[in-house]
Amino acid sequence: MFISRSTHKLFLTLFLSGVLFLVFGTPVSANTLTVDDCIKCHVLETTQVAEDGAAHQMAINCLDCHVEHRPMSANNIPSCAECHVGTDHYTLNTCNGCHNPHQPLKVTLTGELKMECLTCHSEQGEEMEANPSVHSQVSCNYCHADTHGYTPDCMTCHASHSPEMAVTDCATCHAAHQPTLLEYPSTTANNLCAACHVTAFNELQATTTKHSTTTCVDCHVNQHATIASCNDCHGEPHAAGIHSKFPNCGDCHNTAHDLNNLQ
Repeated sequence: MFISRSTHKLFLTLFLSGVLFLVFGTPVSANTLTVDDCIKCHVLETTQVAEDGAAHQMAINCLDCHVEHRPMSANNIPSCAECHVGTDHYTLNTCNGCHNPHQPLKVTLTGELKMECLTCHSEQGEEMEANPSVHSQVSCNYCHADTHGYTPDCMTCHASHSPEMAVTDCATCHAAHQPTLLEYPSTTANNLCAACHVTAFNELQATTTKHSTTTCVDCHVNQHATIASCNDCHGEPHAAGIHSKFPNCGDCHNTAHDLNNLQ
């Protein structure tokens, strides 16, 4: 026997209504459901909201979002943007890729994400754009993997400059979002510089001049590759004629790390 599409749809609606009648005891519409009814079928979702719902538990309830129930509503799942507005992040249309609306603050990062992250973390994006490196070529969750807020150790990917250096030493000179811009505080210890500049460090250790008591950052101030002029500390200690004939201090005094070898 042929059954038309409209007749089939009517039978399906009547069947579902019967199922809902057996569950809830009365024919179900948007007007008869209560929040207490939701847990009768949606145990997982209501449990998640109760445990990790954040504002979705405290400020609203199930029926504030799901205002109707299927089959009376073809789509009873609202757009997040109906409530969440005001920032670039809320204009994204891929909310469910990271957020479970029943546990909105338990963010799981899936796929390769960058543009999505920068809608909140614009400062980090600006740092990477201004200082291109390998870090700026990968997705944000290449490093901040799987779970929002996770920060890896540098040595997960990078080898230490020396066996003496610990993970906590990396941030003394490097910022993760601009790793090639080396800046360091005035308290930086010489042994951290020695990890890369071993010859200069050994010469400075061996000298018997007053330079042996200085730190690397006394001369190489604040930013890597900064080289001070001898005149910054010493002025012009010799007669004008000597400075005129030998304008480069290193012509006589070798390097600042090895003043013992007077030329």
